Amino acid sequence: MKSVAESKKSENIAEYIVYMYQMEDLIRSYQGNMTEINEFVVKKYPVDEAEKKEIFSWFLNLVGQMEDQGIMKKGHLNSLNELVEKLATIHWDMLKKDSGYFKIYNSAKPHIIQSVMEAEGQNLGNEIQICLNGVYGLLLCRLLGKKVTDEQLESAKAFGEVLSMLSYYYRVGDSLPEN
Repeated sequence: MKSVAESKKSENIAEYIVYMYQMEDLIRSYQGNMTEINEFVVKKYPVDEAEKKEIFSWFLNLVGQMEDQGIMKKGHLNSLNELVEKLATIHWDMLKKDSGYFKIYNSAKPHIIQSVMEAEGQNLGNEIQICLNGVYGLLLCRLLGKKVTDEQLESAKAFGEVLSMLSYYYRVGDSLPEN
């Protein structure tokens, strides 16, 4: 788990965030009960005992963070919220600097607006949070075996393109393009 998360974090920050949302929800599904997480999650991994101990410690750390931050029922880890804000900052910067990114964003914008309208006044966060929620929502639908509409697929694809480009810009850091 830890190495999977670290790998995703270094390669694709948006994938990492979505993965960590999954882990938060997994922990919530067991109400943070480490005995059950160990029994039904950690012990099922096809790795040696030393790696299982590392995975258990990783989950234990996450549970501790979630409890400390008061998000055992809902919400996201502060570190993930900070990453979303960083991506949003890159997003606003790239809208001004990169016409290719602007074009990709414009393809996603109708879906972002639709999400806001469907929320009926509920605060969804910034546009990048909306994209992450859309991609994660599609993943949850598939995991739960729910029917996925063409509109959901289309919006998730558009959101994914925005997130993919932002992940690239996050990874390259200071060498962002100037148009």
